[in-house]
Amino acid sequence: MGSSTEEKVVAVILVGGPTKGTRFRPLSLNIPKPLFPIAGQPMVHHPISACKRIPNLAQVYLVGFYEEREFALYVSAISNELKVPVRYLREDKPHGSAGGLYHFRNLIMEDNPSHIFLLNCDVCCSFPLPEMLEAHRKYGGIGTLLVIKVSPESASQFGELVADPVTNELLHYTEKPETFVYSTITYTPVTATVKGTEVLAYASTLPFSTNLKNPV
Repeated sequence: MGSSTEEKVVAVILVGGPTKGTRFRPLSLNIPKPLFPIAGQPMVHHPISACKRIPNLAQVYLVGFYEEREFALYVSAISNELKVPVRYLREDKPHGSAGGLYHFRNLIMEDNPSHIFLLNCDVCCSFPLPEMLEAHRKYGGIGTLLVIKVSPESASQFGELVADPVTNELLHYTEKPETFVYSTITYTPVTATVKGTEVLAYASTLPFSTNLKNPV
């Protein structure tokens, strides 16, 4: 199905907030993690650049609890460079992944977007976002997740989901399981459909610790 010229798509990129960042020292002593240089560009540049390929993209929101001054120059520069409208939304305190979305729900939804992409800023991949949109339309669920298979040895470090092999409907999710369910999906990123508001999400691990209806 082709995209409608009337629809608007919004992307939300979760950037987190200041932490000790011991794994990134000494870089983390002077620079926010989302602005760490990866392949010659700030880390968050890569998902923002990928969002430019989304048909009918209206806005990119960066949600986190860093001070606004730490992102002001970058947001202005990247908006001009990529010709993509980017806005930083600062949380008053850490609300968790879904809690941040809930906190800024009115701003995110003010233009009545037809679809929302949700990304983490620290995921490195090819970001097949237009393909996700087409897959989402095809399967018709409330949301579509892009996931990848990992080895049984690494499974305990990530969240695990089980999808119906025929319909791709999400059947079960466990955060960092002690027992690994080995599925038959391939190593190619696949989609899983969630039955329920149209939200498109990209994540390497998807934390469901914060409920949208009961934000922390």
